[in-house]
Amino acid sequence: MARIAVIGAGMGAMAAAARLAVAGHRVVVHERTGTYGGALGRFERDGFSFDTGPGLLPLPAVWRDLFVKTGKEPLESRVELVQVDPSSRHVFADGTEVSLPNASRAGVVAALDAALGPAAGQRWGDFLVRARETWDRTRRPLLEEPLWPNWEVLAEREPYPAVPHKRLLRTRRAGTLAEVGAWELRDARLAALLESHALAYGLDPRTAPANSAVLPYMEYAFGMWYVRGGGLRELARAVYERCLARRVEFRFGAEVTGIVEKDGRVAGVELAEGAVAEAEFVVAGVAPGVLDRLCGGSPVRGGGEVPPRRDGASRLTVLLALRGGRPQGTAHRTVVHAPDRDAELDALFGAAPRMPSRPTVTVVRPEDPALVPDADHEAVTVSSVVPAGGDGPDREDRAERLVEAAERAVPGLRDRLLWHEVRTPADVAAATGVADGAIPVPALAGAGGRLLHPANGTRTGGLFTVGGWSHPGGGLPHAGMSGALVAGLVVEGPEFRGSR
Repeated sequence: MARIAVIGAGMGAMAAAARLAVAGHRVVVHERTGTYGGALGRFERDGFSFDTGPGLLPLPAVWRDLFVKTGKEPLESRVELVQVDPSSRHVFADGTEVSLPNASRAGVVAALDAALGPAAGQRWGDFLVRARETWDRTRRPLLEEPLWPNWEVLAEREPYPAVPHKRLLRTRRAGTLAEVGAWELRDARLAALLESHALAYGLDPRTAPANSAVLPYMEYAFGMWYVRGGGLRELARAVYERCLARRVEFRFGAEVTGIVEKDGRVAGVELAEGAVAEAEFVVAGVAPGVLDRLCGGSPVRGGGEVPPRRDGASRLTVLLALRGGRPQGTAHRTVVHAPDRDAELDALFGAAPRMPSRPTVTVVRPEDPALVPDADHEAVTVSSVVPAGGDGPDREDRAERLVEAAERAVPGLRDRLLWHEVRTPADVAAATGVADGAIPVPALAGAGGRLLHPANGTRTGGLFTVGGWSHPGGGLPHAGMSGALVAGLVVEGPEFRGSR
C-alpha cells in the first residue's frame, strides 16, 4: 500500500482517487477551497439552485464505468440520470428554428429536412457517418490510452475522411471544421450548427481541425444527459461520496504550496500551514502554471514531449430567477446563434480578444423541481464563450447582451425576471485555480499537435497529472478518462496501455 497525495478535488482528481483507493492505496486529497467538484459548482439563493459549470453530460458511460470499477453500486443508484429530449433546439440567425431529437440519427435527419429543406438532413447524416469514422480512428489514442511516446503520429495525421472538393482547377479536402461546414454541408444554418459544437469548447472553427467532428458526433451518438434532482453538481456529489466510501480522505482548506522531491522522485507535498505530507506518489489536478510553481520552477516535462497548453477561452454565465413556471414542452437547451458569425469569431479570436456585441448564447431550462422554490418559478441559465481573463467594470453590460439574445428563446423574459446573478471568468478562476479562468479544450488529433495535451506522467518519478490540462484534455468525459489513465499508470506502471 502506497501513500498517495492528490492535489485538488476536481472531477478528474476524484476519479483517480477512487480508483487508486480501490487498488489498496492510502489516498489523501488536498483541496485549497472548501468543497469538491472543481468546475461543477452550484449557486443557491431564495430557493433557486443553478449549476455554475456544465449543464449537460455527454458520454455518461465514462462515469458509469467508474462506479462499476470502484464498487458494486451503479451510478444510477446514486443519481437520477435522464436523457433530455430534444437534445437541443437551435434558433438560427435568419429566424429558422429546429429541435433535434436525442441520440436518434434518423430523427435528426428528419427534423433538419423539415426545418431547413429537402437534402439538408441527408447532408448532415452523411457528415455524421464520416464523423463516426473519425471517432473510431481516434477514440483509443485520445481517450482510452496513455499518450503515445511517438505522439507526433497523432499530430501529423488528420483522421477526418473529408470529401474531395473541386474549386476551379484544384481538388481540396477540408482541413478545418469551418471548411467541412462550407464544402460538405453547404448551408449556412448547418454550418452554424456544426461550428456551435466547437465554439462551445472555446475553439475557433476556422482553425479547429476537421476531426473536431467528433464533438458533435459524441452528442448525436451517445445522447445528452441531465442529473435530475439538482443538476450536474449531483454527479460531483456522487463521485465524492464514492471516494468517501472507499476511504479516500479529504482535507479541505488545505492549500498545497510545493511538491517535495528527493533523488528525482516525489516524496510528498508541502502545505501552506508549513507541514509536509509524505507520499510515494503525487497526483496533481492543477493547471500548468500552478504545477510549475509547486515544483519550484523546475520543468516536469522532458524535451520532445507535448508542451503544456496555457491558453483557452472562458465562459460568461447569467443565472436568472424567473416568476412563472416552466412551460410544458420547453426544450432543456436552446442555442441562439449569433446574427453575424464572422464578426463573433473575429471578436473572440482576433489579435485583441473581446466579447462579441451579439454572441451565440446557450439557454438552459431544466425540468427539475429541485431547482426552484415551487412550480410557479423557473431557474434559467444563459451562457456564452468569452475571452479568458475578460473581467472588467462592464460585467452588467456584458450580461445584458446575453439576456437580450436569450429573449429570442424565452419570450417575455424581462417581465418574468426576479433577479439575476453574473458569473465571470474570475469566478471560474476561483473555482478551478486557473489564473485567468480559461477552460481546457478536449484533445484533438492533427493540427501539428497544438490541441494535444501533455502526457499524464512526468519526468519526476511518482508525479502524475490529471484533469483537463493533461491528456486527454477538457470536458467531463475526458476528466473521467484521465482519472482512469492515471490510476492505471500508478498501479501497473509505464507498461499500462489502457483499459480493454
